[in-house]
Amino acid sequence: MSHRRLILRQTGATLVALGLSAASRSDMGKAPAVPTAASRQSLYQLKIPLTDQSGAAAWWGEFGEAVRPAGKKEAHPRLVGMFYTRCDMVCPMLFESIRMMEATLPEVSRQRLRVSLITLDPERDDVASLKKTADQRGGEPERWRLYRSDPRDVRKIAALLGVQYRRLDSGDFSHSAPVILLDGQGVEVGRTDQITRPDPAFLKLLAKVADNPT
Repeated sequence: MSHRRLILRQTGATLVALGLSAASRSDMGKAPAVPTAASRQSLYQLKIPLTDQSGAAAWWGEFGEAVRPAGKKEAHPRLVGMFYTRCDMVCPMLFESIRMMEATLPEVSRQRLRVSLITLDPERDDVASLKKTADQRGGEPERWRLYRSDPRDVRKIAALLGVQYRRLDSGDFSHSAPVILLDGQGVEVGRTDQITRPDPAFLKLLAKVADNPT
């Protein structure tokens, strides 16, 4: 049943991402609903190939599987979002907002936190572009990773995350920019669209999850 619910959620979000929903673009800035019971499952179930800013291969499904030297898997809470490197307004604010969010955490909690940002524009955002953006705007490299994937898989990720986007004639993108908080198992526990000012409720939730990721 959980797998079926995941497929249904993906399908609905994919329609939105492809512009097939009846919702208008004016809805992008509205505060998202609290995750429903159907969405309270790991988003790591899909195995989507990714490449990070160092050129290293990764899998979406491995995000929650950091392995300690002793061989035990360590759960990491994660902030996830989508961007593109040529964006000169919303995406820089997205990066800065996440940096401000993690700065509110105690050092121990902050070191547990991971940040994963996936480009909406893999056709132009190669590894070199990701690295340049990571160096300019990212946080600690061991915790912050920027990723690219196949365009078809980008649509799958956007569907999973509920990110709405549309490519414009100019080559730029009209897109929503939510910051999604996943617990150590990849379950969405919260999100915020407030990237221009602090979201007290989201910061409180982030502190709670970062202190107890499982």
